Amino acid sequence: MNNPTIPRLTSLSHGGGCGCKIAPDVLAKLMHNTLPVGPFPQLMVGTQSSDDAAVYRLNDEQALIATTDFFMPIVDDPHDFGRIAATNALSDIYAMGGRPIMALALVGMPLKSLPHDTISAILAGGAAVCQAAGIPIAGGHSIDSVEPIYGLAVMGLAHPDHIKRNDQAQAGDLLILSKPLGVGVLSAALKKDRLDAVGYQAMIESTTRLNTPGTQLAALDAVHALTDITGFGLLGHTLEMCRGSGLQAQIDYAALPWLPDVPALVRDGILTGASARNWTACQAGVTLDATLPPEAQALLTDPQTSGGLLIACHPDIGDQVMALLQADGFTQAARIGRLSAGQPHIQVS
Repeated sequence: MNNPTIPRLTSLSHGGGCGCKIAPDVLAKLMHNTLPVGPFPQLMVGTQSSDDAAVYRLNDEQALIATTDFFMPIVDDPHDFGRIAATNALSDIYAMGGRPIMALALVGMPLKSLPHDTISAILAGGAAVCQAAGIPIAGGHSIDSVEPIYGLAVMGLAHPDHIKRNDQAQAGDLLILSKPLGVGVLSAALKKDRLDAVGYQAMIESTTRLNTPGTQLAALDAVHALTDITGFGLLGHTLEMCRGSGLQAQIDYAALPWLPDVPALVRDGILTGASARNWTACQAGVTLDATLPPEAQALLTDPQTSGGLLIACHPDIGDQVMALLQADGFTQAARIGRLSAGQPHIQVS
């Protein structure tokens, strides 16, 4: 992408990655008058719990998991953009405890602005990730759009008894995060030409790492709830878990893992507009300790793209979960807090 006549992918979109998501409070208002789902007795997970994917029971041994995810470029390299978008879409299947089986491509491209080779590289990046996951891209749909958009609709399978929802956490559960935070900050730094090669490589390695441990975690009864951390940031998605499960969370700020230089970049004013939007949406359910650094609010609400799994499990299997994650290459996985009885709320200290 060194040809000056070819526009930077990130210059063609008003947002990037999961930072494009509609804020959760706005989304709730938009869906307020949506007709209720049902009665569909085989629908195990629908829209009622703000979960990662829909789940439909096929029989006593199989449940179908279905999800879709797409967004505008978070990086300028087209192959990397395709890889990130595909990894992010597949994550919702793993976050439900499933195994992906097939994907459909969702493609919207400004054909007058981007060379066909660039668009082909985006599609090739997505296909490479699906090949690594062992699934085909079996079709899809494409349109000529103003901004570049790419993603997948993905289907997966799981045993009905192994589905991991985001609203089944229990009081006393340990909270474990599988990936470091800060993708939104690094993407903002990239747009401002403030991201060095080390930071870029760390961002790519994180956002293209498939959340495959979700399938293994599904077999553990003491893993009570799963979700992935994406556009609403750590606070937004943790609050969804708290509200769905009727619990409160205590997060240890010092235990949170970060991608390289992320806190320093925020102190220098590098952050996304989506972090302020996320704070507006969740602040009524969050208390930040007065001793936290000034940048904590922006960091905790930073929108993640293809972020890690947030795992709620019994403390007795904390070591087992950590070992499973680290064996699969999630070397920055960390215990970040606990859940307890009480009104849904997050305390960060």
